[in-house]
Amino acid sequence: TDLFDGSTIERMAAHYQNLLSAIVDNPQQAVGELSLLSEPERHQLLVEWNDTECEYASDKCIHQLFEEQVEKTPLSVALVFEEEQLTYQQLNQKANQLAHHLQSLGIVPEVLAGICVERSIEMVVGLLAILKVGGVYVPLDPTYPQERLSYMLADSGIEVLLTQEKLLADLPSHTAQVVCLDTDWGAIQQHTQDNLNVDVCCDNLAYVIYTSGSTGQPKGVCIPHGSLTNHCCTIVNNYKLNFSDRVLQFASINFDPSLEQIFPTLIVGATVVLRDSNVWDKISFFSKALDLGLTIVDLPTVYWQQLVQEWVKTPEIVTNNLLRLIIVGGDLILPKDVTAWRQVPMSSVQLLNAYGPTEATITATLFEIPQQFSEDTNSKTIPIGRPLANKTIYILDPHLQPVPIGVKGELYIGGASLARGYLNRPDLTAQKFIQNPFSQEQGTRLYKTGDLARYNRDGNIEFLGRIDTQVKIRGFRIELGEIEAVLNTHPQIQQTVVIARE
Repeated sequence: TDLFDGSTIERMAAHYQNLLSAIVDNPQQAVGELSLLSEPERHQLLVEWNDTECEYASDKCIHQLFEEQVEKTPLSVALVFEEEQLTYQQLNQKANQLAHHLQSLGIVPEVLAGICVERSIEMVVGLLAILKVGGVYVPLDPTYPQERLSYMLADSGIEVLLTQEKLLADLPSHTAQVVCLDTDWGAIQQHTQDNLNVDVCCDNLAYVIYTSGSTGQPKGVCIPHGSLTNHCCTIVNNYKLNFSDRVLQFASINFDPSLEQIFPTLIVGATVVLRDSNVWDKISFFSKALDLGLTIVDLPTVYWQQLVQEWVKTPEIVTNNLLRLIIVGGDLILPKDVTAWRQVPMSSVQLLNAYGPTEATITATLFEIPQQFSEDTNSKTIPIGRPLANKTIYILDPHLQPVPIGVKGELYIGGASLARGYLNRPDLTAQKFIQNPFSQEQGTRLYKTGDLARYNRDGNIEFLGRIDTQVKIRGFRIELGEIEAVLNTHPQIQQTVVIARE
């Protein structure tokens, strides 16, 4: 009884009976293909807990929804950065001028355009402009090592690069046309401020984000407009976003949570507040949040954990907060973190635990951490929740059979928000994006995450780690094989093994 409760043992006994019945029915079947599940259990796992279908603006791209919002609230503040701010109308006009300029340079749907800028108003203008002209934006972090930037520039084959003049000297050589969003703005603003009429559809690509690669080279994840629109509409509903919200834009645009902080905000008339270039320290975070009037923040789990530790020690700084929602993601939340959170004066703020790989468009599942969280008997972490609208989750064994409640398996994601695949990597795309064996619809796919998980009794999912050597360090997704590949290039190193130490 220190390991299992009664209902778990009852399930295990029933699964054993199911197994024996399956053997009798088909004694020639390989043991790995025999099902432990009864039909009601199978229906619950595959159908009931994946009943997520929901209507959304499936015929529109995210920049079109933004333009509709501009018509509704042209004078509302859309974007704030330090002492600068833009209304919806001003942001739209600037993005239109840049989009027309990009159009004159040959950017059309499915053509890749890089954006390598420091945090600024121009950063958001650049993202919107590339989407408006139908291009595919590729974020490039100016602080990345030269070799990594050089590989990404060559692999993506971008035709235009949006940047700033002060960054030019540090960029590796490339063949893209350069547009400096600071020094070239005089020429850019000669273009019309009118919306473009570009034939871009939901199947066209919206962006390519590079993630760590197991072979030593980063891989570009290709996300279409339809996936982004579905996700943003879902986030608006789940976070109950409205025009009065002020949302912190915290993440780098090189990581897809940044999109969740920008685009859902801009399609409801709320305000995006960019943090400055410095990472806010634990002491000043709360005062800055208060000064900026933030109502929603989305933070890496590790950073949130550090904030909570500081807030518990100095509760006097946690006063008069306007925050109503905190989303954390990127790493495990432990029960002890929730215990600490409950000691913070603002623990009544809604707290969500988010999970999702880049290949499934930002967030795949959410779990609201209740005020009185009841830990599952064998749970060592806080659940990652259930699938969001129009997304499906399957936890499968190596034979692609669903595993019972409480049993560990690999997590697969399906639905409306999957990536098209990996840029220039058809082999890896075929390996990681497989045909959905549980759908009769032609062409439906599942993304093989490599994450281990299990269902709890209430249908919430618990994350259990990785099948491979990928790790999360301070919220960053890192392939240890990528580090090993670099070390192996040293002439005096014959073999390497890289591990993550606690």
